[in-house]
Amino acid sequence: MLRMTSEVKGRVTSVAVPAFFHPTALDWTTVADSRLGAVVFNVDGGAGTVRDRAFAAVAHRMADAGVRLAGYVDTAYGTRPAREVEDEVSRYRKWYGVQMVFLDEVSSVPGHVVRYERIAAGVRHRGAEYVVFDHGTYPDPAYADLADLLVTFEGPWSAYQHVRAPAWATQMDAERFCHLVYAAPQAVLARALARAGRRNAGVVYVTDRAGVNPWSGLPGYFSREMNLVYANR
Repeated sequence: MLRMTSEVKGRVTSVAVPAFFHPTALDWTTVADSRLGAVVFNVDGGAGTVRDRAFAAVAHRMADAGVRLAGYVDTAYGTRPAREVEDEVSRYRKWYGVQMVFLDEVSSVPGHVVRYERIAAGVRHRGAEYVVFDHGTYPDPAYADLADLLVTFEGPWSAYQHVRAPAWATQMDAERFCHLVYAAPQAVLARALARAGRRNAGVVYVTDRAGVNPWSGLPGYFSREMNLVYANR
């Protein structure tokens, strides 16, 4: 379960890191911080087909540090068979002890709600104790009944400045919403965090990295971001 202050509106309370980098490419020591809401664990565009010993060692160290890992699984906007999604969740749990799941490329349209209801039920049956839907935008409100956390923005700072939360999202607990913002220079970090709070997003990750995979490393200001979010915790 993500650790954050419950029923807090208008303030960011937790950082969640999409850690899409291999243990040999970057030192994971920095993210071995129990204050983090979660670290998204992406072995090979998902759990992969074989157990990766380097990732298994990292998973063990993160567990010892009290860090919660969420296994990354692509759902291809509802076109991927639910059984494949469930099997991948099972591999994360078996090989890496991961009990949270981060479902990416989740549809946002009303017509796919029933499909994702089956997916959510299936992954929970396979042992997922906490389910994240990454829509990248605000979905139909019915999706909020299916997942514990909704990623309702994923994009660059230039686009984030124009984001508006729909009325239904402002009436829910901020801890139910996550915003992932990239290409954000250090000069706008505090502004980005404040904007997330005003948009009722309690979980956030802001990075100065950009490009095809802005999650391939940590931002240069990661320590400052942690300090700003957890200053009063």
